[in-house]
Amino acid sequence: MVRQHVNPLSRYHQLPRPLPPLAELFDDPALPLHLDIGSARGRFLLAMARREPGRNHLGLEIRRPLVEAAEADRREEGLTNLRYLFANANVSLPQWLAVLPAGRLALVTIQFPDPWFKKKHHKRRVLQPPLLLALATAMAPGSELFLQSDVPAVIEPMVALVEASGGFERPAGAGRPWRHDNPLPVPTERELHVLERGLPVYRVLYHRSATPPPTLQRLEEAAREADNRGEALRA
Repeated sequence: MVRQHVNPLSRYHQLPRPLPPLAELFDDPALPLHLDIGSARGRFLLAMARREPGRNHLGLEIRRPLVEAAEADRREEGLTNLRYLFANANVSLPQWLAVLPAGRLALVTIQFPDPWFKKKHHKRRVLQPPLLLALATAMAPGSELFLQSDVPAVIEPMVALVEASGGFERPAGAGRPWRHDNPLPVPTERELHVLERGLPVYRVLYHRSATPPPTLQRLEEAAREADNRGEALRA
């Protein structure tokens, strides 16, 4: 399974693309929302929308052809609790999340994001401090954030950033450093591919705590510290 990398810092992908409000996306915008950041071809979210009709499911993806193909599948099935949007999450999501109705965001998933190993490319990673701050501000206590990857160098900086925020906690009894199971009822295509090859998947589930979000400056410092630790371990 070949990853199709896209540079999110390119001029094209830095263009602001305002996202529609929930009322323009879903038949029942009052349902709890599952936000999947980096929805790829969309088959995971398609299956989730079938299994969980009591939630709305929104997939954000930076590769337009994948969004168009996923939307075609959605329309064919007539699912009104599912949408896919073409957007750069770090550009378009923070403003959209800022006006999301309180308590609406129930679950955020970031699964198998593109790996950017070189330090000069770390700004291309999907979970940047401003995006995490926007998520933490929009998420009510008890809402969930699920991360998984098959690449330690991808998930470890995400985990370091989330835990440095102080706004998330792992459920009681959760395995450390990684969960042994997927708490969601549907695996992604990448997850199945990795497991079929007998390789490990690194997973963490967080609950939003009642702790207020930190400052952006603190999160940016935490991101730099995580980068420095990673570089020292690889040296």
